[in-house]
Amino acid sequence: MLAAAAQQMALPALREELALLPGPVLPDGQPSWTLHDPTRNLFFRIDWPTFELLRRWGMGTAEQMAKDVNFSTTLQLTEADVQTVAQFLTGNQLLQPSRDADTPRKLAERLAQIRGTPWNWLLHHYLFFRVPLVKPDAWLGRWKSWVGWCYSPAFFCLTFLALLLGLFQVVRQWEGFTAQLVDTFSLEGLASYAVALLCVKTLHELGHAFTAKRLGCRVPTMGVAFMVLWPMAYTDTNETWRLTDPRHRLQVASAGIATELLIAAWATLAWGLLPDGPARSAAFVLATTSWVATLAINASPFMRFDGYFILSDSLDMPNLHERCFALARWRLREWLFNLGEEVPERVPPRQQRWMIAFAFGTWLYRLVLFIGIALLVYHLFFKVLGVFLFLVEIAWFIWRPVRMELKAWGERRKSILQRGRTALSAMVLMALVGLAFVPWPGRVTASALLRPAESWPVYAPSGARLDELKFREGDRVPAGAVIARLHVPDLNTRRQALTARVDQLRWQAASSGFDEQTRQRMLVAEDTLATAQAELASVDTELRNFAPKAPYAGTLRDLDPDLREGQWLARKERLGLLVKEGTAWLVETWLDEAAVPRIRPGDRAMFINDGADTAPLQLRVQEVDRDASRVLTRPELAAQAGGHLMAREKNGQLVPERAVYRVTLVLAEGQTLPEALNHKTLRGTVTVHARAEAPGLRYLRQASAVLVREFGF
Repeated sequence: MLAAAAQQMALPALREELALLPGPVLPDGQPSWTLHDPTRNLFFRIDWPTFELLRRWGMGTAEQMAKDVNFSTTLQLTEADVQTVAQFLTGNQLLQPSRDADTPRKLAERLAQIRGTPWNWLLHHYLFFRVPLVKPDAWLGRWKSWVGWCYSPAFFCLTFLALLLGLFQVVRQWEGFTAQLVDTFSLEGLASYAVALLCVKTLHELGHAFTAKRLGCRVPTMGVAFMVLWPMAYTDTNETWRLTDPRHRLQVASAGIATELLIAAWATLAWGLLPDGPARSAAFVLATTSWVATLAINASPFMRFDGYFILSDSLDMPNLHERCFALARWRLREWLFNLGEEVPERVPPRQQRWMIAFAFGTWLYRLVLFIGIALLVYHLFFKVLGVFLFLVEIAWFIWRPVRMELKAWGERRKSILQRGRTALSAMVLMALVGLAFVPWPGRVTASALLRPAESWPVYAPSGARLDELKFREGDRVPAGAVIARLHVPDLNTRRQALTARVDQLRWQAASSGFDEQTRQRMLVAEDTLATAQAELASVDTELRNFAPKAPYAGTLRDLDPDLREGQWLARKERLGLLVKEGTAWLVETWLDEAAVPRIRPGDRAMFINDGADTAPLQLRVQEVDRDASRVLTRPELAAQAGGHLMAREKNGQLVPERAVYRVTLVLAEGQTLPEALNHKTLRGTVTVHARAEAPGLRYLRQASAVLVREFGF
C-alpha cells in the first residue's frame, strides 16, 4: 500500500536551466536528443522514450505520464520506465532538490562524496588535473575568418601535392635525412624537439578550437592537463555535442591530427628544398616531430586521445570505451560462469564481436602502457618516493579495475556457485596453475660455436703487404714452418738505416787505434754501437712477427679465398687458423644466470650448424664456469652478428649486458665429426637437455630478484 502511494506522489521538478537540443538519428533509426546542463557544461544523449517522458515531466505522477505517452504515441511505457528515468535524472543531479528538512543533509553528503577525502583529492590530482590558461572564445570569433583559407579544398589539394613532392625529396636524399636524424640525438637536438613539440601541440589545439568555432560551438577554455605529472595541452570542446551531424563532430575530433599532418607535409617539403642551415634543421625537426607525435600518441584509439574520438564519432557511438568494456565484462562472465545475464547493449552479432575484441585490445594496451608509466615514475624520483608512486600507479590503474570486477563477482556469488560452468572454469584454472608449478622437462637453446680445442690464429700484427703465402686452404703445415711473409715498409726502412748505422759504428771502432781523437771517444762509441745493435735486434724480433711460424704441426683452415700475394692487410686482420693435428673439437656457448643452475656436467645436448647441411651432433656438457664472463671472447655469438647474446662494445671489447657464464660441450661417446665439418669453425644452435623446472617458479624467482634489487634501500 505504501509502494502504491509512493508511485502516486508527484515527481521532483527538473532544473529550469536545462536545455533540450535535437540530436542525431540513432543506428536503430529512432531520433535522439541532447540534454545540456549549462552549469557544469555536461551533455546527455537521450532516446525517444526518455524524451517523451521529459516532455510530460510536469504532469506529476509516474502513472499519469506513462498513460499519456501510451495514448499519444506508439510507445508502451510502464511506471517502472518512469522510475528508471527518474533515477537517471537524480543520479546526474538534473532535478531540483526537494524542500524537506533532510535535503541540506543529503546535499552535504553528496558534496562530500564528490569531493572525497583529502587523500582521494590528492590522489586524483596527482593522476590527472587540468590548469585552464586562457578563455579563447572571443578571440577565436575574431580570427576565424582569417584562417578560413586553411579549410578550403584548394589548400588541401595543394598540401597533398606538397606531401608527395616532399616525400620524393626525402627518398632522393635518404642518406642525408637519416644522417640528420642521428645528428639530432644530442642535447641541442633534444631541446629543439622540445620547442618544436610545444609549437606543434599549440597549433594542434588551435586546430580543434577553430574548427569547433566555425561550426558554431563555444570554446570556453584552453590550457594544460597533467596526467601523472606529464603535461598535455587540451581544448574544451564539449559543446560539440550540440552538433546533430556526426560528420561535424568528426571534423572537430580530427582537426588536431589534420593540423599536425599539414605541418608535417609542408615541413617535409621545406626540408627537401632548403639549403643546409638553421632553416632546414628547423624544418626537419618540425616534420619528424609532427609525424611521430601524430602516429604514436594522438592516433591511438585505446586512450581518450584524438584517435578515440575520431573512431567514436565515425561510428557514431558515444562513450565507446564504456560500452565496449561493459560488453567485454559481460562476455567474460558468460565464458567463465554462464550466468545467462541480459546483454548490456543489444547490437548486431558482428558489431558485438568487434566491440568485445576492441575492449580486450584496449585492456592489453593499457596494461603495458600503465606498467611502463609506473616504471618511468619509479625511475624519475628518489627511491622511497619512486617506490610509493610506483605502487600508487599499479594500484590505481591495474589493481583497481581488477578489484571492481572481483567485487562484481562477489555480488553474484550465489549464482556463480550454482552454475556448472563455474566448476569447469575452476578445473581449467587449477590445471593451468598446476602446469605452471609442475616441473617440466626443460631444454635450453642458444647460439654456439663449434671450434677446435687447440688452434692458433694467423694474423697481421699491423698494416702490411702480403708478399708470400706458402700454404693454401687444407694444407698440412709442419711445426716451425713459415706460413706467410709480410712486408712492412717502415720496419724495413728502419732496419736498413740501423744496419748502416751499426756498420758505421763498427768501422769507427775498428779504426780507433789510428787516430788519437777517436781513441779518446772509444767508450762513447762502444755505448752507441751497443744501443744501435739492441735497436736492430728489436726490429729483427718485430719483423719475425711478420713471418709467422707454426708453433706445432697442423692444418691451415679458414683462409680467405680472395686473398692474393701483393694485397695489403689491415691491422689484426686474420689470415687463417692453424688447427693442431689430432686436437679435440668442442662447442662453446654462454648462458644467463637463469639457465645455468639447470645445467650440470654430463648433461646431453645437440648441436645443429646454421647451414643445416649435416646431421645434428650429439654432445655432452663438459664444464660450466662458476664466474660470470666480463668480456665476450666470441663476437660471433653477439646479437650484432646474429647470435643470442646482448653485448655492447667498450674499449674495443664486447661486454655482455647481463651476467652470462661460459659453457663448454664436447662430442658424446661414439660421436665423430663429419668430414663436411672437419677442421671448420662453425656457428650453430645448441640445445641442452636441462633439469626439469616449473615455469612459474622461474618467473617468480626472476620477479623476486628484481624486487629485492630495486626495493633494497
